[in-house]
Amino acid sequence: MLTWTDVLRFASKGNPTPPNRVDKTDAEWKKLLTEEEYYITRKKGTERAFTGEYCEAHDPGLYACRCCGTNLFDSTLKFESGTGWPSFTQPINENAVAYHKDSSFGMVRVEVLCNVCDGHLGHVFPDGPAPSGLRYCINSASIKLVEKTAAV
Repeated sequence: MLTWTDVLRFASKGNPTPPNRVDKTDAEWKKLLTEEEYYITRKKGTERAFTGEYCEAHDPGLYACRCCGTNLFDSTLKFESGTGWPSFTQPINENAVAYHKDSSFGMVRVEVLCNVCDGHLGHVFPDGPAPSGLRYCINSASIKLVEKTAAV
């Protein structure tokens, strides 16, 4: 289980190796994404609080990167943070998410990105529930729900 200490270590000393890489040109991303998805994922934008489609969603499944389809978060680790964005306590794998120090807007935060395609997801904070204490605050436009299927 990742902790705030792990997040800070990754943000300052380097991220885990991604499982693979997806690199596209800006023009290719613009063709694949809506205007809002492109703005949020490729230009580090943010959707307004309480407007995203997954803010209050409780459907089971995995949440994948909107850009490249990499599985990032499991719905069983999603919780109601009251912040207006989907919140998770952990990524699905340690190397699914990359961490970068973000000093924009006069504050210091830790930005989270898809470790495979560098798509901006949101930020992580040390004010989540036990046992990890982490809150991954993620833009709905950066992820898509992939329904779980029943085992046969």
